[in-house]
Amino acid sequence: MINFCTLFDSHYLLRGLAMYKSLCKHLDDFHLYFFAFDSKCYQTLKELNLDKATIISLEEFEDPQLLAIKPTRSRAEYCWTCTPSTIRYSLDKYNLDCCTYLDADIYFFASPKILVNELGEDSVMITEHRYSPRYKKLVKFGKYCVQFMTFRNTPQGNEVLNWWRDSCLQWCYARYEDGKFGDQKYLDDWPERFECVHVLQHLGGGVAPWNVQQYDIFRKDSKLLGKVRGAENLFEIIFYHFHHLKFYDNGELDLSGYRLSENVKELIYRPYIKHLEEITCALQRIDKSIFTHGEDKLEFKNWKMLARYVKHKLMSNILRKSEFIES
Repeated sequence: MINFCTLFDSHYLLRGLAMYKSLCKHLDDFHLYFFAFDSKCYQTLKELNLDKATIISLEEFEDPQLLAIKPTRSRAEYCWTCTPSTIRYSLDKYNLDCCTYLDADIYFFASPKILVNELGEDSVMITEHRYSPRYKKLVKFGKYCVQFMTFRNTPQGNEVLNWWRDSCLQWCYARYEDGKFGDQKYLDDWPERFECVHVLQHLGGGVAPWNVQQYDIFRKDSKLLGKVRGAENLFEIIFYHFHHLKFYDNGELDLSGYRLSENVKELIYRPYIKHLEEITCALQRIDKSIFTHGEDKLEFKNWKMLARYVKHKLMSNILRKSEFIES
């Protein structure tokens, strides 16, 4: 059994469900602990009766330390602050031997078992951003990405996790300050600070818009593969991180703001967007109001427009931005 946890509010409900469904497709023996960060998200997830999931409300999860700092953080900052606490809660409440944290906007194209197994005898595993050369300046926001992180419930693993939780409680903001940025920059020195930390080596774990420019992407024998450009390194893409994917009411689609090839758009983004549409239709059969008012409309308003994006080629001229520009 592989145990995972994730956190999100109703704005990321579709993505969280897509991630769960992608796990179901590629992995039989797993359980995912959903931390629902608003009531609409919690109610919807509970109503779905997901076989391989446990739904946890904020009321169940929040402890006095989190509640004390909550008024000092924005919504996003509070979610970042809570990341190590969701892992801590999962390990303790459910007596887990090991738990892997997942960002809600990652999506599996193959089984993550090979990634979790890479942990070996270590107690913590983290993933690098692996920035493409054109985006290396972004390393100031963290060498490692809080997207797929594994912690064993061992003295060594708990030492790292408790240190991270305490650090985030003290400071976790959406700004660069004194060598810190959110919950992420804290990871920079873990391989040196702690003896039990393994850095994931499999290139298929953590393909993302900030590093996909380094790879040729193609399908072969039903597998989604990547090859390092100018080298012979061939690997299966295990998951992709759909960071900054946005749909706008005026009809524009922003895939990420990073430079993406047509193969990436067609082989990675198109299937994901199509899956989001399918989940939307299923949810609207349960509650037609779920995406149509107030905070619960998420980023999507015109679902016919979303279907049009799926049916037609994702051309670069429909992007809100053609390339990432640092503000």
